[in-house]
Amino acid sequence: MANKKIYSVIAILILVGVYGYDAYFDNEIKVGIIEQGGTVKTNTNEYFLPTSTTGQIVHHEGYSLSYSEPHEQAEWVAYELKKSHLSSANFKRPYFEVDNAVKTGAAHWRNYKQSGYDRGHLCPAGDRKYSKSAHDETFLTSNISPQKHDFNAGVWNRLEQKTRYWASKYNGVFVVSGGILKGNMKTIGTEKVSVPNQFYKVLIDNNSGKTKVIAFLMNHKESKEPLYKFVVSVDEVEALTGIDFFSELDDTVENKLEASADYKNWSF
Repeated sequence: MANKKIYSVIAILILVGVYGYDAYFDNEIKVGIIEQGGTVKTNTNEYFLPTSTTGQIVHHEGYSLSYSEPHEQAEWVAYELKKSHLSSANFKRPYFEVDNAVKTGAAHWRNYKQSGYDRGHLCPAGDRKYSKSAHDETFLTSNISPQKHDFNAGVWNRLEQKTRYWASKYNGVFVVSGGILKGNMKTIGTEKVSVPNQFYKVLIDNNSGKTKVIAFLMNHKESKEPLYKFVVSVDEVEALTGIDFFSELDDTVENKLEASADYKNWSF
């Protein structure tokens, strides 16, 4: 009887060990994938990803980014905003978290504390309301940049709302946003997060029949000017950032679209 009990205990310990090892191994794989930025996106059209000047591209479920370690933020965040993504869901706002997928180490959210700047989303939480996980993912620190509150809640917010309007009207747009990480910039926090003097947003519509692009360049301050006043050519944003947008397009089409600052095909 005693031997049977001992064997039973040993069998149970072996089973626990096997399942525990499997769970641990599976978790290690998941962690490894996240740290490598290898998570496959399900809601982003990789065809239109810009080039990276930093060599550090991270893929999340709902967006991709190119992280700039010297400036402790993304040089660009890119994602597809489909019409089906638009939602009025009201998820609880989560805490910001450090993005562990950034190999060089993403900036900590504490850099922003008492800095006088908002944690400005580059991929807005309002664009990822189709699921709670996609929404919460936008609160990773790799997706934020220091923004003055009146700018973040003002003209930048108006542009985000207009982007959602175009996503609905044109059955989806591809969006790339970031700060101009050049020139003399202030820094905040112990990690010296750069404060961009300008921000840009570049969009392409490839769904409504005829491919068209539009680019915006804004000084980092609130403005009551209409949004079309901030329209520039994609070429101008490329010259400022060193980033190549929409390189997968046919060269003839790309060159023509990116040289133009015409916004007449976009409904304002």
